[in-house]
Amino acid sequence: MGHVELQKAHYVLPDGRVLLDDVSFRVGDGVKAALVGPNGAGKTTLLRLIAGDLAPHEGSVTRSGGLGVMRQFIGHTRDDSTVRDLLISLAPPRLRAAAKALDLAEDRLIEHDDDAAQIAYAEAISEYTDAGGYDAEVHWDRCCTAAIGRPFDRIRYRELRKLSGGQQKRLALESLLQGPDEVLLLDEPDNYLDVPGKQWLEEQIRETPKSVLFVTHDRELLHRTANRIVTVELGVAGNRIWVHGGGFAGYDEAREERMSRLDELRRRWDEDRAKLVRLVNDLKQKASYNDGMATRYQAAQTRLRKFEEAGPPEAVPREQRVQVRLPGGRTGKRAVVCEDLALDGLTKPFNAEFRYGERIAVLGANGSGKSHFLRLLARGGSDDHVSDLDQEALTPVRHTGLARLGARVVPGMFAQTHEHPEFAGRTLLELLMGGGKRRSGMTREEASRALARYDIVQAAQRPFDTLSGGQQARFQILLLELEGANLLLLDEPTDNLDLVSADALQSGLDDFEGTVVAVTHDRWFARSFDRFLVFRSDGQVRESPHPVWNESR
Repeated sequence: MGHVELQKAHYVLPDGRVLLDDVSFRVGDGVKAALVGPNGAGKTTLLRLIAGDLAPHEGSVTRSGGLGVMRQFIGHTRDDSTVRDLLISLAPPRLRAAAKALDLAEDRLIEHDDDAAQIAYAEAISEYTDAGGYDAEVHWDRCCTAAIGRPFDRIRYRELRKLSGGQQKRLALESLLQGPDEVLLLDEPDNYLDVPGKQWLEEQIRETPKSVLFVTHDRELLHRTANRIVTVELGVAGNRIWVHGGGFAGYDEAREERMSRLDELRRRWDEDRAKLVRLVNDLKQKASYNDGMATRYQAAQTRLRKFEEAGPPEAVPREQRVQVRLPGGRTGKRAVVCEDLALDGLTKPFNAEFRYGERIAVLGANGSGKSHFLRLLARGGSDDHVSDLDQEALTPVRHTGLARLGARVVPGMFAQTHEHPEFAGRTLLELLMGGGKRRSGMTREEASRALARYDIVQAAQRPFDTLSGGQQARFQILLLELEGANLLLLDEPTDNLDLVSADALQSGLDDFEGTVVAVTHDRWFARSFDRFLVFRSDGQVRESPHPVWNESR
């Protein structure tokens, strides 16, 4: 059985800040451990340390049993990356190297069909065979059939960008879960999966004999799979680790008890130190006029020195504080009206009406038209008022029928993919101070205070496109607040939010004066909505009194 273990690992960022300090934990023996913590606290860095992409500046990382890694963004950066490229990237190192050498040998043979090229090609085939390449292709065939419904030979050269995010994730997960590696590192494996896909993933994680360390923000997935919770806690001198040995059901209670215990230990330490300091000062004063007290004074000094050298107990971790303020505003009674609306190639005509103040969850499988529907409303519906928005990524939506926004409705869009080409290369401070079409510019002090409320002030000088997915999500929510939207159109808003931020968003929506329409596969989040619009794979769109995650039910 494989395992991974960190011992007193210490990692410093290039700017000199300590990100991880004295990190120690072990995952093995078939454990299913969830890695949780604030966005930007170092979860992905921890996975990269374990995977060997980075080396700790102090401490050690040990592994055994073969390591399969699915990164947060699983595709390649090249636009022409293929299904085969993805599957090879998930293979063991020797097979990856052999596949690369075979590709180079094939290219050389095409350009120079000489003896040297033929010999190199034969040697590359031999190494690819010995590395298990053809056995792997049998495995990849099963994975492609299960994930996409097509055999490997039919889609091996299909471009990844032509697969949905959910298909890419499912394909990668099929390959890793059924592969030879005994330890899996999965960075947000549930993102882009619809609920049936999440339920499949839950079953696979529970049943696999492999040891699994995974990052997720899905509270339902945590509840159903994790038997150990590894928490990254914020610290002044670097972030540290606390391991909860039980499942998610008892996590909140255990964490509250831990915080109370650490606070009590620190309070007692401060009290004991204060007593020793008073004793030393008292004996010092007495020794100044009574030589007989000198020995006791020196002994008290020694006690105080040893007490301070031993150091205080573990510091109470800094609590993450995110304050979402979405003021909204009054609109007409009818916020959205759809009449015989059909999204070209995605849905059949449907009618819908959303009234001021309602909370509507839009549910359905990937590719059924949900995001297109939100984007149409964000552009102003059939009237297309896209000129009022800052987002350049809101491409037009082909449709028939009508989608109209009500009187005084101001839409605001949260994009699932965080696509904001207009933000590229610009820091958060620059974006806030420069203002936008619907928001005034802010002073540096005002911008810093706003970022502090969303706990991203530490990233104020960083460009938007360099932030973690969760930090980008929080900044998008801040912009919705500043733009004064009273119709919130949220496309998978909790996908990248940590647990604290997701709870803060939910509280902010409870206080929001306006209408909320959210596409979500987050079962925990969906429970807070009162209406459900279901986009079916057959093109039908209908309302349901309760969440519908599987069309057969």
